[in-house]
Amino acid sequence: MAELSIQKLTKSFGGLMAVSNVSLEIKNGELVGLIGPNGAGKTTVFNLLTGIYEPTSGEITFEHDGRKTRLNKLKPYRISKAGIARTFQNIRLFRDLTVLDNVRIAMHQNAGYGLLAGFLHLPAHALEEKKIVEESINLLDIFNLSDKKNEMARNLPYGEQRRLEIVRALATGPSLLLLDEPAAGMNLGETAQLTETIAQLRDRFDLTVLLIEHDMSLVMRICERIYVMDYGSMIAEGAPEEIKANPRVIKAYLGEDVANA
Repeated sequence: MAELSIQKLTKSFGGLMAVSNVSLEIKNGELVGLIGPNGAGKTTVFNLLTGIYEPTSGEITFEHDGRKTRLNKLKPYRISKAGIARTFQNIRLFRDLTVLDNVRIAMHQNAGYGLLAGFLHLPAHALEEKKIVEESINLLDIFNLSDKKNEMARNLPYGEQRRLEIVRALATGPSLLLLDEPAAGMNLGETAQLTETIAQLRDRFDLTVLLIEHDMSLVMRICERIYVMDYGSMIAEGAPEEIKANPRVIKAYLGEDVANA
């Protein structure tokens, strides 16, 4: 069953066609890669999926817990509520808040108390806030960030900021996680650790994962299927070995060195 379905998706900005007639399907529980050269339209697809842009044409549907939702005209907060979370190519943390507060804010969209309980600080509010703090710290611990919970987000090293952004996305309780270049700016050791963590997260949190990434060692190691874009269009789809051997993909993006690796 397809959890995410994109059919003939198009986005134009004036005379520029950023995404052209793109279709893809992701089944529940899959870990799928979306690759291609810079400017191929990958992040634009993510922006269309999360309500930042509205499609010029085409259909985006998301199915979760037996309920199918058309995403085309939904606001980002509604899409998040439906069960889709993302990270960004350029880190967008709340830099002047603590590490813990970055996660707590994300978790509040599913808080189990109403406005009145929060305003009057009723017992339900105190119990839920305690639970949110505990669950936030548990998430931070998975990414080895719990000891930094009281640090300001802006003071974290770049690689830790990247990990914090993933934690914040997970805190919304998604079923579909979109990762936009999660390894960007990381060294080899950090990338290797992140690769293992992403694979484990899929199983631990029962997630479906779609990731954009230029680090082919990460993509080829953990992705079960890969879609390839070039100049706004989808040019290939298949298993990692098929993608590595695809002449069109080699010419447009991978190059002979990667294909022969």
